[in-house]
Amino acid sequence: MDKIIKNSGLINGLLFVGLFAFISVMISKIEIFKAYHISPLIIGIILGILFSHTFRSKLPEEWKEGIIFSTKTLLRIAIVFYGFRLTFQDITDIGITGVVSSFLIVTLTFIVGMFVGTKILKLDKETTILTSAGSSICGAAAVLATESVIKAPAHKSAIAVGTVVLFGTISMFLYPYLYKLGFYSFNEQEFGIYLGATLHEVAHVVAAGNSISEEVANFSVIEKMLRVMFLAPFLIIISFYITRVAKSSKSQSEKAKIVIPWFAFMFIGVAIFNSFDIFSTQTVTVINEIDTFFLTMAMSALGMETHYNKFKNVGMKPIYLATILFIWLMFSGIAITFFSLSL
Repeated sequence: MDKIIKNSGLINGLLFVGLFAFISVMISKIEIFKAYHISPLIIGIILGILFSHTFRSKLPEEWKEGIIFSTKTLLRIAIVFYGFRLTFQDITDIGITGVVSSFLIVTLTFIVGMFVGTKILKLDKETTILTSAGSSICGAAAVLATESVIKAPAHKSAIAVGTVVLFGTISMFLYPYLYKLGFYSFNEQEFGIYLGATLHEVAHVVAAGNSISEEVANFSVIEKMLRVMFLAPFLIIISFYITRVAKSSKSQSEKAKIVIPWFAFMFIGVAIFNSFDIFSTQTVTVINEIDTFFLTMAMSALGMETHYNKFKNVGMKPIYLATILFIWLMFSGIAITFFSLSL
């Protein structure tokens, strides 16, 4: 009987989270949100946080199983199917310039973030890793994927996602405006690479690119997808890093368990599978829509697990770190793009 009640709570909890995701998707289709390409993932976490601060205490205790499932297992499944947004043919379309730009941006941004966060700002490692991952790779999706590897508290992921929303949105409007003013000495293809290499979310890239031209949008999205491809090796490296830290903090008689993010390998496998064009474009589109829904569920659940009381003592340090990374991306992105074009 207890098992039946527990399973019922899990199902009800999932349906409840699914309702939030459905509402988020519907809101994202409203003209004003659609015009600015505001992702349902972002809407989902905002609705979840609002719920956490209002009616969360009235939620049946057994339903919380569905919320936890969404932030853990469902998230991993969604990250795996995120691979259907990528093909390795994208690499050939943009060439060595795009690959080098993506690699340098991801690697250097994360290193800068870790140094500034832990050494200068004295921020805790979990928040620093999550915030740096969100800025260097692919925004909220990278934060969620990294959170599932380092097993950070939900409120720290919410902080990192918040910085992605804030500075990604600023960049989305600022970069095209500066381009039209002549601040950047890039042609449209080069500016597209720059956008894809430096903006936080895929939605930010789409919005900024389309505000200039279709050519800019196409190159920026391909470049962004190349950055997304670095998510899997990044997660594997982070997993080994966390294991090493765990070993060093324990006595020699204790063993730290090596955690391999299986979903990272499956993410790569799905991208390889998608490269063979076995499924029709329409089928892949449907898969991506379902995957977006699952990611929105994960974000909504993450918001439900987030409350002001959990991180009111964190202060402004995550914002300071995100600000520094925002400035770093903007100006180092110019140098890295020029360097990559010279190869």
